Amino acid sequence: MGVAPPVSPAVSAAAVDRVAALRRARAGARRRTALALAALLLAGGLVALCLGPQWSAPAEAWRALTGGEDGPLGFAVRQLRAPRALLAALAGASFGLGGAAFQTLLRNPLASPDIIGISSGAGAAAVFAIVILGWSGTAVSVFAVAAGLGVAALIFLLSWRPGAGGGGGGGAGARLILTGIGVSAMLHSVTIYVLARAPSWTLQEALRWMTGSVNGATLAQAAPTAAALALFGGALIASAGRLEAMRLGDDAAAALGVRVTATRATVVACAVALVAVATAAAGPVAFVAFLSGPIAMRLGGAGRAPLIPAALVGAALTLGADLVGQHLLAMRYPVGVVTGALGAPFLIHLIIRADRGGVA
Repeated sequence: MGVAPPVSPAVSAAAVDRVAALRRARAGARRRTALALAALLLAGGLVALCLGPQWSAPAEAWRALTGGEDGPLGFAVRQLRAPRALLAALAGASFGLGGAAFQTLLRNPLASPDIIGISSGAGAAAVFAIVILGWSGTAVSVFAVAAGLGVAALIFLLSWRPGAGGGGGGGAGARLILTGIGVSAMLHSVTIYVLARAPSWTLQEALRWMTGSVNGATLAQAAPTAAALALFGGALIASAGRLEAMRLGDDAAAALGVRVTATRATVVACAVALVAVATAAAGPVAFVAFLSGPIAMRLGGAGRAPLIPAALVGAALTLGADLVGQHLLAMRYPVGVVTGALGAPFLIHLIIRADRGGVA
């Protein structure tokens, strides 16, 4: 039996240096991506403050925002434009962060809350509360959040199989996605049935939950979304290291010291709560959770779980789609209509690419 030749220390040191340089390059690319996305988001927010029936100079919009302008422009900026832009950015960041967490945990780009039925559950609950129960405001939001959590628990329960790893990647993740799609179809039928029974005075409000909209946004609507993003989003970002280890598989993550079951439960609960609160505030804005993670991965390159970039992409995407729907089309459309038009072709492309690659 031959003896393997010893590895030269010089070769070993060179390999280590190359790996370290590659990691530094990837970290630098991720930082540059995050900074560019943050700058794009700030630019979108400024445009949202300035854009109206007539364009306002950025200096004028800033004075109006800070209280230095009390005329019609001050009212428009403080009461209409700023709350709308803030809610769009917060809801988009929540959708993007929650979607990227699900996609990373299940190792499948189709595993986003709006594809597997969690957003549908929150939206159906809100429509039911508005039309059947006659609720409004905070009660509708709380009911939507509870329904989102309940639907997520139901999907995981229906897709669970002994020995499957509790909803991990591979076959278990594919089974969970298919289960979620079926549950989403049933919830959509429930929503259509409730809308068919809705009186005219509640139909318009209920339809907002179907399409996703930030029309008439107020700071009171944005406050719970901001609190949820700080609390649940912060917990997800704090779990990024453990979530990254779980991309290697449950066994490998456990060998690295990750408490797999506890981490999975934390990520799922926080991501579902984040998406449900955003849905309660802005409705189930289509495809933002689905698109944000893959876009962030393409911009920043493969590597770590793209939680923060996905949140920035989601915020910029939702804010940009709202600006397009309100100002750049022949008619005014809710933000969910624009994101749906963007997301549907991407979903078809992803499914075709996965099928050509032999992916289940």
